Amino acid sequence: SLISPFGLYLMWIFSEQAVPQELLEAARVDGASEFRTFWQISLPLLAPGIVTTALFTIVATWNNYFLPLIMLKDADWYPLTIGLNQWKDQASTAGGQAIQNLVITGSLITIIPLVIAFLCLQKYWQSGLAAGAVKE
Repeated sequence: SLISPFGLYLMWIFSEQAVPQELLEAARVDGASEFRTFWQISLPLLAPGIVTTALFTIVATWNNYFLPLIMLKDADWYPLTIGLNQWKDQASTAGGQAIQNLVITGSLITIIPLVIAFLCLQKYWQSGLAAGAVKE
């Protein structure tokens, strides 16, 4: 699930605009190999697009509901999204106010890893904003 059609399209469009052909040609004229050109020139310019695609993939995988519901037979292996839905169903059928508090608390806890991922990747996301800036 790390490679999706949307992520591939997003990176294709982003790479066409983020990496100027003149920069690649200048690296070739200077004698840089294709490997070195990719790692030292293209990859730093592509960092915001890679991070954006990674964040989309992380959120989509983390919030996936239907695939685990179909694939997993044992309820002990259900992810948080399915478990929260089962707690919600249990709270509505039993009229349990105490379980509703657990559902709300569980929902808050489930977004913590996504917030951590966003905060850890934020510096790479913002790195491309000033990558092409020129002081005059």
